[in-house]
Amino acid sequence: MPEELQYKKTLEVRSRHRVIYCGFTCPPRESWKNNPATKHVFSWTLQKVTRPWLSQHLERILPPSLLISDDYQTENRILGVRCLHHIVLNVPAADLLQYNRAQVVYHALFNHLYTPEHHLIQVSVRFDITAVLPCLLDLFPILEKALHWKGGAARPTTHCDEVLQLVLTHMEPEHRLLLRRTYARNLPAFVKRLGILTVRHLKRLERVIVGYLEVYDGPEEEARLKILETLKLLMQYTWPRVSCRLVVLLKALLKLICDVARDSSLTPEPVKNALLEEATDCLILLDHCSRGQVKVRDSLQPSFR
Repeated sequence: MPEELQYKKTLEVRSRHRVIYCGFTCPPRESWKNNPATKHVFSWTLQKVTRPWLSQHLERILPPSLLISDDYQTENRILGVRCLHHIVLNVPAADLLQYNRAQVVYHALFNHLYTPEHHLIQVSVRFDITAVLPCLLDLFPILEKALHWKGGAARPTTHCDEVLQLVLTHMEPEHRLLLRRTYARNLPAFVKRLGILTVRHLKRLERVIVGYLEVYDGPEEEARLKILETLKLLMQYTWPRVSCRLVVLLKALLKLICDVARDSSLTPEPVKNALLEEATDCLILLDHCSRGQVKVRDSLQPSFR
């Protein structure tokens, strides 16, 4: 091929790619696989466009974002989930509900929950991106706009119920600290989202809470602190059902207080104090929920702290 003709062909390819980037269209999988920079240019360009202009390009940006998130490489899946989260935050709910786009995004994200990658499920220090669980939490209000509850019948289960059920299934046998922290970090948001409807998952939440409070989580104790926060929210929202679980929760909290008080490891004192303070608050709430069956005197609270 003559050099002049080859040069013209190269210019045409470069020009075509510039149009693609400006039009928010990602090339086919074979193309961006051969040119890894393409996915980063697409993601960077997408992040620069926010409300209300992003919705105009929804038909062009959603398919490539789903395609990248469905890749076999973890780094590409994370990049795709990041793009999907940006779309969820910056496209009106009506546009996402049209043609069941929100359902498609939900199922794409839900499948990632079966992936045992802590930096895909949650925010990773290494990749510094927002991933599946926070994206799902922002997607739930959009999906539930189409649900209408009529009084007199039981409320239908929601997508949040489905995700929480799977998360609790993964949490119970999980032994890897990174994943335990990731799940525990997001658990309070699920309880807040469901509110009183958390009673549907009360038995499994009880097992998870008791199990996680028994395990030392390292110097920062992030998992146990988040589990205590979850327990506080759980008692606030589902207080009528707490009294029948008084013995189990009381034993778990008292055991935690004893373990922390006798802890001679490298756990910093501020972390120990935070654990004791959260556990004491849980005991006070437990006493209120059980109508005074737990006797926590004010004079004893400083010793716990």
